[in-house]
Amino acid sequence: MSVPAATPPASPPGAGGPGRLKPLGSVVVVVGVIAVAIAVASYVTPKAAPTAGEPGQVSPTEVAQAEPVAVRNVTRTIVYSIEGEGGARNLTYVAADAGLEQQTEVTTPWSVTVTRTAPAGEAEFASLAAQSAGPGGLTCRITVDGAVVAEKSVSEEGAQLSCTA
Repeated sequence: MSVPAATPPASPPGAGGPGRLKPLGSVVVVVGVIAVAIAVASYVTPKAAPTAGEPGQVSPTEVAQAEPVAVRNVTRTIVYSIEGEGGARNLTYVAADAGLEQQTEVTTPWSVTVTRTAPAGEAEFASLAAQSAGPGGLTCRITVDGAVVAEKSVSEEGAQLSCTA
């Protein structure tokens, strides 16, 4: 003989049964969902565009008729140079296209001239790195438009140095 399963006691009307929300709880949930929906809608909905006649406002026609600002370009001449007694190896510098150029070994004195055109006022990055290949000192130098902007020396064989401007 089997024993009947216990059933939960009946709930009075309006109190909600097992697994059901009580009416007051349902109202709170619905009001919360509506408040979130209104907040999201007010954030996502674009604001009304101001009319052209309002003071301090620029009309779309005026924006379309504005003259473009001319960007003035300047050309800079960058000279990278290495001086020393024993040559240099693993030489790397920033080239004309802003990419890196590398050379395995160079005899000293060594130099290369790079010309770059860029908008006026834009910072120009120049870098030269090398390693001393022999006894004696090694000096790197960077000049931009004739002015020395970076210079560094090392004296030990195998020492690395870099100039950055």
